[in-house]
Amino acid sequence: MKKSHFTSDADVEPPSQESEPPGRMRRLAKLSLAKQPISPPRCTQPFLLPQPEQSSPLAAHPVRSLISFKISSRSRSFYKCFYPHITSAEWNDWHWQLCNRITDMPGLSRFIMISENESKALTHHAGQLPVSITPYYASLIDGIDVTHPVRRTVVPAYDEFIPSPGESSDPLAEDRDSPAPGIVHRYPDRALFLVTGFCFTHCRYCTRSRIVGNETKDCYMQEHWEQALAYIEAHPAIRDVLLSGGDPLTLEDESLEWLLSRLRRIPHVEFIRIGTKAPMVLPQRITSSLTRLLKRFHPLWLSIHVTHPEELTPEASQACGRLADAGIPLGSQTVLLAGVNDSIATMKELVHGLLSIRVKPYYLYQCDPIHGSAHFRTPVEKGLEIIQGLRGHTTGYAVPTFVVDAPGGGGKIPLVPDYVVGREGEDLLLKNYAGITYRYPDPGGTVGLK
Repeated sequence: MKKSHFTSDADVEPPSQESEPPGRMRRLAKLSLAKQPISPPRCTQPFLLPQPEQSSPLAAHPVRSLISFKISSRSRSFYKCFYPHITSAEWNDWHWQLCNRITDMPGLSRFIMISENESKALTHHAGQLPVSITPYYASLIDGIDVTHPVRRTVVPAYDEFIPSPGESSDPLAEDRDSPAPGIVHRYPDRALFLVTGFCFTHCRYCTRSRIVGNETKDCYMQEHWEQALAYIEAHPAIRDVLLSGGDPLTLEDESLEWLLSRLRRIPHVEFIRIGTKAPMVLPQRITSSLTRLLKRFHPLWLSIHVTHPEELTPEASQACGRLADAGIPLGSQTVLLAGVNDSIATMKELVHGLLSIRVKPYYLYQCDPIHGSAHFRTPVEKGLEIIQGLRGHTTGYAVPTFVVDAPGGGGKIPLVPDYVVGREGEDLLLKNYAGITYRYPDPGGTVGLK
């Protein structure tokens, strides 16, 4: 991928000034869930395009785009081909994107040539984590190459039905460590708050596939939010709350404002984090109004789920730029996936691209052993090899921490290459990034002793 894909405007067309079709505000009003603060927008008719209402009183006052968002030439070519009747303003409307997610084989077959392996998976799939891909993210998928990295992460494969030893529906034992609805309290001063089970796009390796995708079971009623908040209030040791799910940014602004306001009223909650994949799968969600809202609740941090350099589009760059300009520190969390990002070259391109859009590479995760994930999991040595290929070969800001989230609820365990060679007398022997051994005076030390 060329650097210009995430740092230059050369591949970007300016925001459209097209008027949106009459009746659009009426449609958005129906989607508004201000009175249902924890429910994500729903759409039961994928690909249903809005029809202009000639009698609408709004026709005399056409509405300009609510989101001044650049559109890359790739995105514009995609929607002109597959959605020729919509405007660029609709393409940039995150509600439209969410309501037109690709959720089944007929939908997928519009964009890609479905392989036999993928077809078997789609026809056999049942239960949690059905397919779901935003139109924007579909524009990044190669329609022919089944090995395309972005395609493999969101299009089901029959490999998901092949069990392997040690796999579990809840490998991190989050349910066991949940003392209140939506709360996982594992570390002394931190709490994970699962505010929704809804996601923009379903990753095939999702640790919470037992939760994500079950849109018929409303596990996140407001009463559950209240119980979770009551638990946080009752435990003064909790100073750090991570909002996750599902994806918290699938919530309407009003819902987020309500939730963040409630958390900010708890004196011992010092800062809040939000885990999201929105800037990568639906960057149009990062509206100016959202960034203004989030800015009110500092200190607030965002952890962005990033998988591959091809996600670093002009749209993703603009989304991250808006968040960074609002003073929100951004960190990336990447899952190491076989055949997707498990090479030093790919990971180096990814971390360099992230720094270019002001995102600090934070964690590189070993893939969790959820059911049917063997085709995604690499040997742990691969992660150590990648870290060794980054450390010293590029800026330290670009080197994430490689961790294994220990099965059974052991928490995140960082792993690093072995740079300690041993000891010789009072000296500690260390190997640098180039494999050269150096001495460090360490009288009385025990590090390096067998």
